[in-house]
Amino acid sequence: MQTLTIKVKDDFMAEFIKIIDTLKDNVILKKDKNLELDPYFYERQKKLHKIRDDIKSGKAKMLSQKQYDNEMEKFFKKLEKKYANQAS
Repeated sequence: MQTLTIKVKDDFMAEFIKIIDTLKDNVILKKDKNLELDPYFYERQKKLHKIRDDIKSGKAKMLSQKQYDNEMEKFFKKLEKKYANQAS
């Protein structure tokens, strides 16, 4: 059996269910809870897996919370300095 995702317009759902009911020996309908909660769940999951793979391979670096906080502090100080100079 194969899995397929189908988007059905709200006003056509009842009719769609009737059509699928006629095929119930060959088709199983199941709601995907992940897609109900987040329509982009699988796209986000794919991106997160790529980020994780990049970190594992060394292609990307993951910072500790302390490193991140330090980098953000430097960044904001740099911005403040830049805009303070522009205002002068």
